[in-house]
Amino acid sequence: MPLRGANGVHVGPRAVKSLATASAALSAFVIVLRYLYGKKLPFSAFVLDPAKAARHIRSSQDEYDYNEYDVVIVGGGTAGCALAARLSEDPSIRVLLLEAGQSSISELFTIVPVSYSRLFHSKHEWDLWTVPQPHAASLTKYWPRAKLLGGCNCINAMVFHAGAPEDYDEWALAQKGQEGANEWSYKEFQKYLLKFEKFHPSPKYPQVDASLRGRSGPVEVGYFGYASFGTPRFIEACTKVGIPATPDVNTVKGTMGVTKLTTHVVTYINSKGRRVTSESAYLTPDVLARPNLKIITRAHVTRILFDTSGSTPRAVGAEFTQPNGDKFEVKARKEVVLSAGAVHTPQILMLSGVGPADHLREHNIPVVADLPGVGSNLMDHVVVDLNYRDKTDSSLSFVRGRTLGHKLKLIKALMQYRLTGGGPLTTNVCEAIAFVRSTDPKLFPPEEFAAEGTPEDTTSGPGAPDIELFFSPVAYKQHTGETLPVGNYFALHGVLLRPTSKGTIRLKSSNPHDPPVIDPQYLSTQHDVAVLVRAARLLARIVRTEPLASMLDPAGDSDADLDHALHDLDDAAVAERVRAKAETLYHPACTARMSPKADGGVVDPYLRVHGIPNLRIVDASVFPTIVSGHTAAPTYAIAEKAADLIKAAIHKA
Repeated sequence: MPLRGANGVHVGPRAVKSLATASAALSAFVIVLRYLYGKKLPFSAFVLDPAKAARHIRSSQDEYDYNEYDVVIVGGGTAGCALAARLSEDPSIRVLLLEAGQSSISELFTIVPVSYSRLFHSKHEWDLWTVPQPHAASLTKYWPRAKLLGGCNCINAMVFHAGAPEDYDEWALAQKGQEGANEWSYKEFQKYLLKFEKFHPSPKYPQVDASLRGRSGPVEVGYFGYASFGTPRFIEACTKVGIPATPDVNTVKGTMGVTKLTTHVVTYINSKGRRVTSESAYLTPDVLARPNLKIITRAHVTRILFDTSGSTPRAVGAEFTQPNGDKFEVKARKEVVLSAGAVHTPQILMLSGVGPADHLREHNIPVVADLPGVGSNLMDHVVVDLNYRDKTDSSLSFVRGRTLGHKLKLIKALMQYRLTGGGPLTTNVCEAIAFVRSTDPKLFPPEEFAAEGTPEDTTSGPGAPDIELFFSPVAYKQHTGETLPVGNYFALHGVLLRPTSKGTIRLKSSNPHDPPVIDPQYLSTQHDVAVLVRAARLLARIVRTEPLASMLDPAGDSDADLDHALHDLDDAAVAERVRAKAETLYHPACTARMSPKADGGVVDPYLRVHGIPNLRIVDASVFPTIVSGHTAAPTYAIAEKAADLIKAAIHKA
């Protein structure tokens, strides 16, 4: 009986043999790449036996002393690696970094930029899901969260963007005059946004003013990613519909417009074509050789330890388990820092007795500090993906290797990547971006968009956006791995940057190994739906504007899986499609927000947990409100600022 290929066509014996040969060649090449990129070097900072750096708890009667550190950092993600490196610059500060995953340096799929989705649902990722979202087609949503040193910048789309300057002024105002509030204004905070960055200017783009960018930081960014055939066409189509052109969306001049004078977005990809993570940028061989820095991987922190004998609780250490079930404790002489991210930071706090008292009592957890804001105010960027059939054969769909032709293209791309560090495998998928306002009358003219339907302005200021648009040379139905039939596709995406829907992170149980209950409450306000409807309508106009329109394959016009006909739908039908397509852009934030306790805040402007002065939080969970852009850059900057705050506090004590 003849075999059928992925597109239903009969496949003869010769084709089967060719496919098998190509598959074998592809597998062999990947093995070679794993060998070449997977070499490990021994560094004294990595503790292979936790018993040499922590107290091994064998029974409840164990009372002997265990190793002490000045600062224990929980979570080796975007912020944690940066913080560990900066604090250990001071040889008098002994630092321990605890990470639930392993090093990402030798993991091939964290090196080759295009391959990050291969880590989804793997041992290097937490495989988290939301509860069903009643306002988003009642679907559960997959939330990728990395379990690796380097954190979620091992599995994100590598877009370098810091949000709008007004976002940080809004952060400062949210502190309502608390001591240190003004230090979060853009004027004061900008130095930290520049401190981590090492921008590589390109001679291709002389209009970009490199003097406005960071030049000496550890995190390399530049124009080293791949630009597909459709990327400059998307940018030109954006300008033709009225989106202003700008050479750079990452300076004090603001973030509005489309990057007209560059062919693609600035990325966390270096000159060798490798993804830049916080581990690769900050935990360099010189840093790992420091005697005052230790790192324990595969350390799943189960709770923060407190001394509650005085009038004010003090964080004194952390408890963690290894994969084999062994339990350990470490002691912090001065500070404990939570850098576990916007999902796991509030989970660990609540497991430790810090959070909404009623919720903690439901799970029989003794209350150390009643902080209702822990796990509340969850904000995330919702994205709607619009898919189109591409008649130019320029799609990068071949990277999935689903057919013989795709496998052969992939082998060629792998060889190009190995030899030159360039080519299609250096795409970050999100290749071009634009930022606009949903209230812009030039893009949403009153004669076409009823004035009464104009969404409330939730931006941080007149120069800040509430919609992001981007182009991808591939398409997908859902973020859970469901694929379209074999073919060539591209996609346009609309992102809700300033949602009014807010959700929660809560405990499923008191068992630290149970995943938390994630409920982002996507699209629970009409505002959020209205903004995304406008984004979808704008994308429908862009895709039918030259030169992008020439890429559209008419064969997709009647395909229900595609969005060629979206421009013919009325607002109610577009809203229904928005609800069905809503997905996370992987930017959860604000679950331990920096603001006064009376406003649901969890930390003060010094990032200290209210009521527990030597417990700090340093990650995206402290955002007072979500930025109108991507979250990695502000998280790096928060870590840089936190290092200065902690050093000053330690030396003042």
